[in-house]
Amino acid sequence: MISRVMSAELAEHAGQRVTIAGWVHRRRQLKSVSFLVVRDRTGLTQVVAAGDLPGEENVVEITGTAAANPQAPGGFELVEPEIEVLAEACAAPPFDLYRPVVGAALPTVLDHAPVALRHPRLRAPLEISAAGVAGFRATLDGLGFTEVHTPKIVASATESGANVFGIDYFGRPAYLAQSPQFYKQAMVGVFERVYEVGPVFRAEPHDTVRHLAQYTSLDAELGFVRDHRDVMAVLREAVAGMLESVRHRARPALGLLGVALPEVPAEIPAIHFTEAQRLTGSAEPDLSPAQERLLSEWALREHGSEFLYVTGYPMAKRPFYTHPDPARPGYTNGFDLLFRGMELVTGGQRLHRYADYLEVLAARGEGPQAYEGYLQAFRYGMPPHGGFALGLERWTARLTRAANIRQTTAFPRDLHRLSP
Repeated sequence: MISRVMSAELAEHAGQRVTIAGWVHRRRQLKSVSFLVVRDRTGLTQVVAAGDLPGEENVVEITGTAAANPQAPGGFELVEPEIEVLAEACAAPPFDLYRPVVGAALPTVLDHAPVALRHPRLRAPLEISAAGVAGFRATLDGLGFTEVHTPKIVASATESGANVFGIDYFGRPAYLAQSPQFYKQAMVGVFERVYEVGPVFRAEPHDTVRHLAQYTSLDAELGFVRDHRDVMAVLREAVAGMLESVRHRARPALGLLGVALPEVPAEIPAIHFTEAQRLTGSAEPDLSPAQERLLSEWALREHGSEFLYVTGYPMAKRPFYTHPDPARPGYTNGFDLLFRGMELVTGGQRLHRYADYLEVLAARGEGPQAYEGYLQAFRYGMPPHGGFALGLERWTARLTRAANIRQTTAFPRDLHRLSP
């Protein structure tokens, strides 16, 4: 396989004898000539063959001569082939993978994900997702961040109440982590700037097109900030870097899905929560999905931006570690980033003084005992800091304009689905 040539490379070997390998994407047996279309990770290769041919999804290795043919994918095909079957498909796919449009409903796709995701249109969002993660990492690496890996099993459900999955940890109760928040704050005291890409778990009984019980969170935390605006500036760079990576690394997937990438303004427009309330005519302490859509429409109309920061959320709707706004009691230095009508990122400045944490917990009627591990970092001195968390699957769904977040998730976990 060292000498294997990929589909996208075939034109570079015109007239040469080469070996390709992949899956039989389609078999067409005509009276005078027969064709195999072979799929690999870079695209499709047409093979002109004769006789009995292996069926669809058989894994094959084929040696033949690369010849020009304007009608073939990529303008080249293999002729005079020698075909070896490496593995036989024991059953037909649940729908035709060679058809340009997916001919199955979403439940069928999800039930048969290991094979359904081979369809180029179903695979494309995952390629875009991977390119986005690469851009996130590259951008933050360039800004002096260090990638960390934090526990996903935690001892207490302290961050946001009962919306956690409990597990038996060697006879003791434990929980799947809702976020790496406490750990990434602690690691600011070690590296100053950290990020993580990893799974988070939310035991929230939402059965909607925008929620999952497990998703991938792109988290960042940075020290020595003046306030939340420094965090927002870093987030702007991260989003721009993700889009640039998608533009270069996932160009075929973008073309296949007809995705138009948004432009990130040099400075993303921002609106305070009180102004957002005025624009939406709401007095609620949070934004509904309908209000998020309305605000995004306003940002596009008034600022030409598909991105909008909403800042200054009320203290009542932010975690206890959120830094209050010194100029506006009752509001915070917290923010959300809306993208194409949906909240994509939550972030803000955090408390950083040990005494402030003791005061906040006392006001909540709690002592520091349940937070002992978390509070260690602050007892020994922490700089002003803040961070954000971006949901990868939601980001990809917004980017591709998918109707359902499950269309951009390889093996979704939700209220009803635990397999495959």
